[in-house]
Amino acid sequence: MVGHEEYLLDQTDRDILMALDEDPRMPVLLLAQKTGYARGTVQARLERYRELGLLRLASTRIPPAALGRGLAATVSAELDQHQLESAVAALRRIPEVLECFAPAGGTDLLCRVVATDPDDLYRVSEEIRLCPGIVRTSTSVFLREVVAYRMRPLLEETGKRSRRNAKPRLGQGRGRAVPMTRPASGDRRRVVE
Repeated sequence: MVGHEEYLLDQTDRDILMALDEDPRMPVLLLAQKTGYARGTVQARLERYRELGLLRLASTRIPPAALGRGLAATVSAELDQHQLESAVAALRRIPEVLECFAPAGGTDLLCRVVATDPDDLYRVSEEIRLCPGIVRTSTSVFLREVVAYRMRPLLEETGKRSRRNAKPRLGQGRGRAVPMTRPASGDRRRVVE
């Protein structure tokens, strides 16, 4: 089975996902009407997204400030490479760690965290520092969010690029389409070719 890393979205996927962006709880029938695709097509695509894990959990749409965690930061961690799995397992148990990346360069792990205030951020940073295998941490506070996590512009840009690079399909040449009519029963008009 193809994993979500190998699955490439086509225009149908992008149209469905952009409609879902407006209302993630939109029923399949309404989604089909809004996008112009058959209900079965929409249902099959939604099922594929679930199977491949393409859609983020609904809880990721909740801003941390709504849970009293309005302070956001990144915690960079240097670790003993032999204990990577232990460190990641411990980080997963800290609720304030929203996501964690393994970037290239001098930082081993980069965690996006939230807290209630500076004292709480210190506590979260200490919990991270005390995880097995973590040797040193460095914390940078976000002052404000200037571009929120988003996918719509990327979906739109990818759609534009694929349309520009698409080869014309049969009947979609660059020339002008020639109308074709069929004579009615008993009608002696000729078919235009």
